[in-house]
Amino acid sequence: MTEKLPTVPTGLSQETRAWWAQVVRDYELEGGHLKLLEMACRMLDRTKEARATLKKHGLTVKDKYGVARVHPCIVIERASALAFARLLRELNLDLDHEESRIPRNNAKPWQRPEWEKIR
Repeated sequence: MTEKLPTVPTGLSQETRAWWAQVVRDYELEGGHLKLLEMACRMLDRTKEARATLKKHGLTVKDKYGVARVHPCIVIERASALAFARLLRELNLDLDHEESRIPRNNAKPWQRPEWEKIR
């Protein structure tokens, strides 16, 4: 008998729904973990939505005096991406995948590139 997987939450983008389903297939998650995964998916979608708005409207907006100000979606994008990263860390999905944690660079911290030594 095959185990029934939880259903994908409503309101997620197609890409995020696919990622949610893949995570649920690949990892054993319990009630609390499923809630964290759902929140992470919502933060991922919010990050993408803010990024799309920024792409369409630009990084700045003009206030009522015509002065360029930072677009509010920059704050939304940053906060959502940070929340997503924290939720992903909280889920600890890469616990069994030690090879994904291998450093990109085998150099020791004291073995800095030449351009960093010149100061």
